[in-house]
Amino acid sequence: MPLWLVYHPEGTFTTQESRQTLAADITRIYTDAGLPAFYVVVNFVTLPSSNIFVGAESPAAGKPFIRISVDHIAVHFGNYEDTAQRQLRMVTRVDQVLKPHVADKGYDWEFHIDETPRELWKINGFIPPPWHSEAEKLWAKENKPSAWQQPEDTKEKL
Repeated sequence: MPLWLVYHPEGTFTTQESRQTLAADITRIYTDAGLPAFYVVVNFVTLPSSNIFVGAESPAAGKPFIRISVDHIAVHFGNYEDTAQRQLRMVTRVDQVLKPHVADKGYDWEFHIDETPRELWKINGFIPPPWHSEAEKLWAKENKPSAWQQPEDTKEKL
């Protein structure tokens, strides 16, 4: 599950359309890789400009500052031989998605991506199926979680 928290000052992302368009572009990053659309959560967090400080200074009088925090849970970059290239592709893709919504508007911005252990994640009480498994493909097709046959070694133990 990618969770995107978009912290932004008042006066930015003011319309439902602007938020919806960015959320759809973000979601496409992940659905293009085969993840179910419902895995992607985007929260817009509006802050008063007077509550935002960068380098101990408020950009309230200057350009809006957008801060984005991304948590990856469903899929990690892992210890692949080409991990650095995978990471570069991801940050480049994020840059491409943010460009028309943030960069082209002249905002200052920053983002980071964290990876949370998949084992600490559930959706509607279900442990999500493995990436690219038949169960996950079904979740993507139906765009909702459902019961699936979990291997014994991954079942919760009390």
